[in-house]
Amino acid sequence: MEYFVQKESVVRKIWRKSDTILFIFAGASAEFALNKAVDWLYFTGRLPADPIGRLFSTVSYARQIVFAEKKAAEVAIDKITAIHGDIESKRGAVIPDWAYRDVLFMLIHYSIASFEVLEHKLTLNEKEDVYHVFYRMGLRMNIANLPVTYEQWLPVREAHLEQDLQKTNYTIDLFKQYKKHLGPMRYKLLKEVQILVVPQKVKKLLNFGRVSLLSFFVPFYKLSRQLKVDWLLKSIILPSSYKTQIKALDHEAN
Repeated sequence: MEYFVQKESVVRKIWRKSDTILFIFAGASAEFALNKAVDWLYFTGRLPADPIGRLFSTVSYARQIVFAEKKAAEVAIDKITAIHGDIESKRGAVIPDWAYRDVLFMLIHYSIASFEVLEHKLTLNEKEDVYHVFYRMGLRMNIANLPVTYEQWLPVREAHLEQDLQKTNYTIDLFKQYKKHLGPMRYKLLKEVQILVVPQKVKKLLNFGRVSLLSFFVPFYKLSRQLKVDWLLKSIILPSSYKTQIKALDHEAN
């Protein structure tokens, strides 16, 4: 059977654990809030109304692509494209190509950054593997002007960070919604996770500290994974209403 992401790909290793996935979307949630096209995420009203629910919706699509057979993955990608097309039709405007690239670039950056925080550093070949998977996803979505290789992508990513991010009223409101839906303690934890994985440009715009308090905790968390007691920590820090979905993220990857 042919898969969109080959079984030996490091992308499958990255996306097989729930905590790595949660780190990916914690980081992306910070950068999303700063993106100049974030108003598109507000158009339907679904993001500010239920940011955590939207997280799991996005995760389900991403995991279909990473772990599904090739044709099923392509159907999932095409569905994402169709959903965006429907939103464009309703709004009477077109989502700019750079905004599509920004979202794809977030998946690349945070997949690498989150795995490196929780596991180990990736080799250049492994980073190229990550990039190539999402590059093919971008081609399927007809996203224009994508660099062909990881090394070619790096300066383009930096340029996007400089050009496409700004702190706006949408940024402020979205972080208010994160706090409302997570509660003060979990919201604080979210921000500390974000500091671990976001680029310096994002830290600066959000007035984040340079070092996360979780930096001192990560080695103990890695140990808890080895001892198979990380579920206890997750049960403390994650909303109880989403525990089933979070456990399923690990189960589906097996």
